[in-house]
Amino acid sequence: MTAQHSPGLWQLAWRRLRADRWAMTALAVVLAFLLTLLLSASGLIVADWEQEVAVSFAPPGWSGAAAAGSAAPAAASTLRGDAAVLRVNPFDPLADDLRALRSELGRQDAAASLPMYGVTDPLADDLAQLRAAHGTGATSGVAGPAAGATGARLATLPFGADKWGHDVLKKTVKGGETSVVVGLVAALLAVALGTLLGALAGYWGGVVDALLNGLYNIFTAIPSVLMILAVAAVLQQKGVLTIVLILGLTGWTGPYRLIRAEYLKHKGREYVLAADAIGASHWRKMFVHIFPNVSHVALVQLSILVVGFIKAEVVLSFLGFGVPVGVVSWGSMLNEAQNELILGRWWQLTAAALAMAVLVTAFSLLTDALRDALDPRVKF
Repeated sequence: MTAQHSPGLWQLAWRRLRADRWAMTALAVVLAFLLTLLLSASGLIVADWEQEVAVSFAPPGWSGAAAAGSAAPAAASTLRGDAAVLRVNPFDPLADDLRALRSELGRQDAAASLPMYGVTDPLADDLAQLRAAHGTGATSGVAGPAAGATGARLATLPFGADKWGHDVLKKTVKGGETSVVVGLVAALLAVALGTLLGALAGYWGGVVDALLNGLYNIFTAIPSVLMILAVAAVLQQKGVLTIVLILGLTGWTGPYRLIRAEYLKHKGREYVLAADAIGASHWRKMFVHIFPNVSHVALVQLSILVVGFIKAEVVLSFLGFGVPVGVVSWGSMLNEAQNELILGRWWQLTAAALAMAVLVTAFSLLTDALRDALDPRVKF
């Protein structure tokens, strides 16, 4: 006769999680994001995201026939005679006048150097992109940097291009790699630090508890945004590692408070007293006997902090404390997009915001379902 074993905590939690369709959908979305980011980190996809494959600010191919035929919105262009003049810089009226004059005169040597100043014409690239987008004129005289050594650039892309001609879709995937890595690693650091300090305070009590509670009160007395900006100003160095340290060293207070309360509750229970009776050491009682019974709290805190830290990285990069120049993230994309909106280029903002919204929403739904599934008071 086989012995009957009752299901454990994790088996019951998985059963509850599988019964929730929204939770499984959110889990599938999160896993799809993580798989895409792993492929991106390994170089199997979007390894060529920095290649200039399109004209500057190429519009999305699905935004309509009018947008597909022009590299700028209709509101950003003006008609002088028979020539459509592209307003690349609306703050410089001379650029539009010079461009209109050359178009009316039919000049094809826009890539030539200016003899008066001995410098390359700064409008040559713009004229080359304009002719390539509208299909007017030959491109032999305007090859220059605008066309590049890789051949003609595309006039449209599925999700558009930025001002350098980078594919926004590939850029969004590469930016998600940075943002999600920052969120996961910073959350692991914060939960590990908060769990260790919370276990020490809750188990030992007394002077240790008082000292750690004083440190906790100092960190929580300062608003979190000000604390993050203060640590960023002290470090004075941009980079992914710096952001991880900033978020990890300022985000441990939430896990600390919950883990400390759980250790205060569990250290006087029978199984801990039994472990003490057989001569178990303090560290063994803390991390072998008690921690498995409170690990669900740390896991839920981890999933919550991942969402919060992804948003925090976006805010830091938007404010200029985030990733350095040359590293792309969703925050740096939003920082670039604020200037592009003035010119009516909305697709980079939409791509980064949509990707972040989908991932954060899926992670939030999964966190809520995971918290309910790991709650021992919930009946299956």
